[in-house]
Amino acid sequence: MTEVRKTTRLYEALELRGEYDARIKTLRDCLPEARQNRDLFSRRDNDSSRRPAPGFSVSGARDQLRSLEFKRRKLNAAIQRANFEHRVEHGGDDMSLTEALETRKALNDRLGELHTQVVDSAYERILHKEERDIVEDNELPYDDCRTRLDEARVEFRQLNRQIRAASFEVEVEYADE
Repeated sequence: MTEVRKTTRLYEALELRGEYDARIKTLRDCLPEARQNRDLFSRRDNDSSRRPAPGFSVSGARDQLRSLEFKRRKLNAAIQRANFEHRVEHGGDDMSLTEALETRKALNDRLGELHTQVVDSAYERILHKEERDIVEDNELPYDDCRTRLDEARVEFRQLNRQIRAASFEVEVEYADE
């Protein structure tokens, strides 16, 4: 008998991982130990006893939590495998989708730095001394900073488009529920 592989598009796998994360958080927050930790920091008096509501089982919630955590680990491993195997081209370099994601993150950080440079270089500093003003030149010219910021924004946009396009092309070896 032949093995049937079920696949999911990368964007669907990412959505599913987000859903798993939300489900895991909800289940964890319903467990008594999470509630006790929360109650330590709240100002409410909790002298009243608590018991599980009808329809909620602590042991069932723990079983579901373990199952979801296992599924999330499997899904995450499949996503990472797909990211590593798929190639994109950026700036003349051929790189894995994983590298492209890291490059995008670095570019985003660089955009923040360049933004700060543009804002800082937009005004000259004037020192008022006795009867004259001393103008301190900026370390970096405004026009140069602005040009580098615009170039980085275009590069970020192009890379982001490639990554998004890949998320619709790349198949992840994971069967959706």
